[in-house]
Amino acid sequence: MDQNLLLAGGLLFGLVAGYFIRQAISVRKANSLEQKIRSQVKEAKDEAREIILTAKDKAAETFEEIKKEELGRQDKLDKRESYLMNKEEQLEKQTQQLGERGKQLEKERGELAGLQEETKRLWEEAKQRLEKTAGMSADEARNHLLEAIKRDYDKNLAQAVQRLEKDYRDEVEKKTLEIITTALQRYARTHIAELTTSFFTLPNEDLKGKIIGREGRNIKTLERLTGVEVIVDETPESIVISSFDPMRREIAKLALERLIRDGRIQPAKIEEKVEEARQEINKRIQEIGEAAVYELGIVDFPKEIIQLLGRLHFRTSYGQNVLQHSIEMGHIAGMIAAELNLDVGIAKKAALVHDIGKAIDHEVEGTHIELGRKLLKKYNIDERVIKAMEAHHDDYPHAIPEAFVVTAADVLSGARPGARRDTVENYLKRLENLEKIAAGFEGVKSAYAISGGREIRLFVVPEKIDDFGAFQLARDVATKIQSELNYPGEIKVNVIREMRAVEYAR
Repeated sequence: MDQNLLLAGGLLFGLVAGYFIRQAISVRKANSLEQKIRSQVKEAKDEAREIILTAKDKAAETFEEIKKEELGRQDKLDKRESYLMNKEEQLEKQTQQLGERGKQLEKERGELAGLQEETKRLWEEAKQRLEKTAGMSADEARNHLLEAIKRDYDKNLAQAVQRLEKDYRDEVEKKTLEIITTALQRYARTHIAELTTSFFTLPNEDLKGKIIGREGRNIKTLERLTGVEVIVDETPESIVISSFDPMRREIAKLALERLIRDGRIQPAKIEEKVEEARQEINKRIQEIGEAAVYELGIVDFPKEIIQLLGRLHFRTSYGQNVLQHSIEMGHIAGMIAAELNLDVGIAKKAALVHDIGKAIDHEVEGTHIELGRKLLKKYNIDERVIKAMEAHHDDYPHAIPEAFVVTAADVLSGARPGARRDTVENYLKRLENLEKIAAGFEGVKSAYAISGGREIRLFVVPEKIDDFGAFQLARDVATKIQSELNYPGEIKVNVIREMRAVEYAR
């Protein structure tokens, strides 16, 4: 029992002690929190006091700045007001001076009117005295004086005009010669007249026999396919390819080069290599045309025009290569146009294409100028280029200044020593006419003038021309040549009719 009371008393004492301890801890925490709050409040008050003091200082500074700006503004206003007052005083003085000047002018105007009246009176008196002394009226005297002045003026004017015309003509001729001489000196190209033969060098002498072939079949096939005459003479390691057409000679040379590299020289291979040579010539023509426009700095010609320009490389005019002649004209025309402040681009283009019709004149009827105009219009070439090129033979009027430049360049290029040969041109024209006459007969597949125009070879379609017809054709061609052409000596008409039987084993 006593033990239980002790336990109960201990428990009660523990509870009471715990309560007081808890109360003491709570009081201590409360005091600490209160002290912390008081500290924060004090800090807040101090911070607020500092903010207020800073704001007051800032407000005082701002007020001072505003006060200074106001004083400055007031000072400017005072200065402006003083300036305006000075201006006003000056204007009043000027107004007063102008008023006095106006009065002075009115006075002088009155004096001038009086002088004019006096001068008029004196002039009338002098006029009456002069008329009385000269015995004629003032109008008659004036007319007489004007006539005399006019006669002197007309005489002096005529002399001045003649002197100016002579000086101007001399100056123009001097300047023209200077421009032409400068252009020709700046552009100096060597001139080599085109011939009708080409030498082909052989690697060795034994190849001559292979080129001729058994019974001459190889050389005959080559001549038939290319239209040239192959001359095998005693000249060591070389043969001569003869034709008035440079393109035919070039095709024959290329075909021979390919045959020699291949090593198999026979009719079938000759046909194959000739065809390959034709294709290569077409590629080379494009490259030659591109090189021509590049040399003159022309960049806007279409591909078809460039191709036709390349074909001119294989045409001649009076023994002069047409493309080289056109390129030379382009350079000369460009330099002349630059000296005269004309359009250099138009002059160069027109000069380069002035003979482009010659690239197809053997295929289409018409003069090379008309054909050239149609080609340029077809490919939308600048109308100014057409006007400049169409007048170079005076077939059309010189519509623009560049047309005169192109005509002059054509004359200069063709007239240079060694550039052209009239006899060669006449000879080539005769050969062309000879081929045209022969090719105009029905059944003729191709016609080639060889041996310097002393022989014409006609290859006929065997289905259209029989053996008897071949003899009749030779006679008809010879008769027409005799009636239409003038030529020295005689011309051999050789009609060749070849039959081929082809079948395929499948």
